[in-house]
Amino acid sequence: MTPASAANDGKALETSVDGKKYARIPLRTRVVMPEDDLDGIIHEYAADAVQPGDLLFVTEKIVAITQGRSYRLDEITPRKLALFLSKYVTRTPYGIGLGMPETMEMALRECGTPRILFAAAVSAVTKAFGRRGDFYRIAGDRARAIDGPTKHTIPPYNEAVVLGPKDPRGVAQHVKNLIGGTADVAVVDINDIGGNILGSTLDRAGEQTLLKVLGDNPLGQGRESTPLGIVRAV
Repeated sequence: MTPASAANDGKALETSVDGKKYARIPLRTRVVMPEDDLDGIIHEYAADAVQPGDLLFVTEKIVAITQGRSYRLDEITPRKLALFLSKYVTRTPYGIGLGMPETMEMALRECGTPRILFAAAVSAVTKAFGRRGDFYRIAGDRARAIDGPTKHTIPPYNEAVVLGPKDPRGVAQHVKNLIGGTADVAVVDINDIGGNILGSTLDRAGEQTLLKVLGDNPLGQGRESTPLGIVRAV
């Protein structure tokens, strides 16, 4: 398989960070399903495209899907607390986050009710003083990584909730070994308003540089079907 030949709509193939130029090469795939194996996806779409010295970045969503961490909406029964809390979550055009009962219910299960309640209480106070973002800072990465359906989501995930992946750092090391160990790997959660490195084979400085390189979300936010990408110094 070869990399996608063009940038995703509204994105650029190259960027400059700290005086260095990088190519961001999206890898287009078929829709990844729960019965798929991540190793098979990597072999099919990425192994032949990665060169020594590259960095392969993998979206957290396909890692989680292949780990069995996607749930159809009709499989989730939100409790009354989830119905209540979801009403107070700010929704953005880039994703519903925990702003629907089903995603909030999964946050309560993933993070524990006490933690979510504490995050909600602190957030309610600090929002009154104009400070935002405390809910996810307290709730943590597992809450932040929960992905709900939007009108732009590729079916069947337009009717599903996908949790964050398990052991993303271990997954990154496994994938690095799978592709021969000559390229680094990162499992990323990137959208049009920010991002996180959930696990990687980089050091801290390398992760910070990668966040800058991916800052404009070159894989896109909608139906591009490019859940893998390569960063290459040029």
